[in-house]
Amino acid sequence: MKTHQMQILRESCAKNGPLCVGLDTDPSYLPPEVISLYENPSEAVLAYNRGIIENLGDKAGCCKVQIAYYEAMGLNGLKTYIETLKLLKKYKIPCISDIKRGDIADTAKAYARAHFSGDFETDIITVNPYMGFDTLKPFTEWCASAGKGMFVLLRTSNSGMQDLENQKLSSGAVLLDLVANELNRISDEMKAIFNTEYCSPVGAVVGCTEEENARSLRNACPNLFFLIPGYGTQGGQARIAAILLEKAGGTVNSSRGILCNWKKDDILEDKRNKNALLLDDIVQSALRAASTAKKELLCAKTELST
Repeated sequence: MKTHQMQILRESCAKNGPLCVGLDTDPSYLPPEVISLYENPSEAVLAYNRGIIENLGDKAGCCKVQIAYYEAMGLNGLKTYIETLKLLKKYKIPCISDIKRGDIADTAKAYARAHFSGDFETDIITVNPYMGFDTLKPFTEWCASAGKGMFVLLRTSNSGMQDLENQKLSSGAVLLDLVANELNRISDEMKAIFNTEYCSPVGAVVGCTEEENARSLRNACPNLFFLIPGYGTQGGQARIAAILLEKAGGTVNSSRGILCNWKKDDILEDKRNKNALLLDDIVQSALRAASTAKKELLCAKTELST
């Protein structure tokens, strides 16, 4: 049986827990005294990412790298993005590149080629289907031929999702139900290609901010692996995330809650007040936050099953 990156991710989450550490690393997430030690902010970001990646161990099943933060730092930022991807590959940590691409025809093909090969090559990407399902085809072709993976936006964690995703169609269903049905169909096609009944390279992004919606979508897509944003800083509760982790499972992203933990870490209060924080201080604080998040998610899963 051929394997693919979504299966590798699923196995990593089963082994190391459902937490996904979001390396959406903005320079503002680092103390000024740490940034001042480096030639430019992007080098400080890379040093922070490296410290987390090298010491992450079994605290998380994967990492997610949001490209926007690196694009905002210009060419130096994109170099940091590339080096971060290389570090994740070196330490064999499954990587989700959060690029949310969604376009038509040759443009979509170029996006797929850019992020599934070359300098920006990654394991799994996020894709936006709301320009039409034909926008997904170039990405599914790479999944089929090269064993890559993709998470398709289904139910996002922002309040503005009501503007489109929750709009009723003439059939009486809402738009995200239509997307869910299509993802189930594509997933079945992919499973046939890989000769497997239980894991497709196509998953869905489902925010964990509403319990009723979470249960409905988990039941509607029992065989899709979920990328679950919204936990922690965005207000999503571990209990809601645990609902989405049922059936085929998923991975729960936390970015700022981990990267910015040093800002509220009692252990670092004295150093914070003296503006004397070092890189290792904030790295260790991030790792403590990751451990806490993993435990909270696993406890919520256990409570839900009892």
